[in-house]
Amino acid sequence: MKKYVITALAALCMLSCSEKKFHVEGTISEAADSVLYLENVSLTGPVTIDSVRLGAEGTFSFSGAQAATPEFYRLRIAGQIINLCIDSTETVTVRAAYPTMAAEYEVEGSDDNLKIRELAQRQMRLQQQALAIQRDPSLSVDAAGDSLLSIIRQYKDEVKRTYIFSAPGKPYAYFALFQTLGDWLLFNPKTDPEDIKAFQAVATSWDTFYPGAERSENLRNIAITGVKNQRIVAAENARTIDASKVTTTGLIDIALTDNHGQLRHLTDLKGRVVLLDFHAFGTDDSPKRILLLRELYNKYHTQGLEIYQVSLDGDEHFWKQQTAALPWISVREPEGAASTVIQLYNVQALPEFFLIDRDNNLVGRSQQISDVDAAIRRLL
Repeated sequence: MKKYVITALAALCMLSCSEKKFHVEGTISEAADSVLYLENVSLTGPVTIDSVRLGAEGTFSFSGAQAATPEFYRLRIAGQIINLCIDSTETVTVRAAYPTMAAEYEVEGSDDNLKIRELAQRQMRLQQQALAIQRDPSLSVDAAGDSLLSIIRQYKDEVKRTYIFSAPGKPYAYFALFQTLGDWLLFNPKTDPEDIKAFQAVATSWDTFYPGAERSENLRNIAITGVKNQRIVAAENARTIDASKVTTTGLIDIALTDNHGQLRHLTDLKGRVVLLDFHAFGTDDSPKRILLLRELYNKYHTQGLEIYQVSLDGDEHFWKQQTAALPWISVREPEGAASTVIQLYNVQALPEFFLIDRDNNLVGRSQQISDVDAAIRRLL
């Protein structure tokens, strides 16, 4: 019996030793006693693969089973994250210092990871530019919105040209598709036909190189859904309006539940001038935006102004807390950016607003209004 057990254990050891693995190793200095996590960025969210408490030198070494297709991982200490792609059984070496590891790190052993580092650094610069615009006191809300849209558009065009369309089968092209600004996807196939083309390009390549893989199927489904949504929006716009080119036209109704549990129809506000505001309380510029809306509301509400604010926050409890003391109509779109309302109004970024006259006519959106205070006065 002892002989059989020893033989079985030896066979198990040989099987384990022969298993193909990838390796992620290196040093994270200035992070003694911090816990470093290796996480798989799965389609359903990050999953911890391994962790280690770093010593004074900050050295680490992780390994994992080889995947059949390129797979995405991240090294994380608290909120500092380094994104990685693993293809086959390669060894990736990372060197960085905490707490700036996300912005400043070296990576060796993979050209894909060099590109991912470039994308991550570009994304951080974009975020810094966006924050600078939002915090610039010399910019009006309209000017800030225009500037923000402009830098996002430039960023997306550059990423599409340099990283996506030039090599759609590469893991870094896949990574680029899912970059965010705050909580929002920069490439949104649910609302932007040009973004659908980017997803289609990568989906086609991944279907060719990795047929049947979970990520390939997910990309294809996203692209197909995006095309279907655009067809639905086109059909709706044919029956109603093209929200992206609105000047003076009819109103698309919105019927959502407010923070008191009451169903509120936008069209029920006929007879008042309405500022329709799309907002997310979880964004950094939310307090500044709410302060501006309070000033407008206090100044013009008694003269006939109403604010109908649509929140796209995912956390309902958080939204109710944030809106408990607000005097205007606060509703929440539970489907977030995927909702038909967002598509019909062609909301590309937040905050976004529209002005509606007393006869329920949509008379302008943020890009067309240089002075919102003066525009409200004229409608009143």
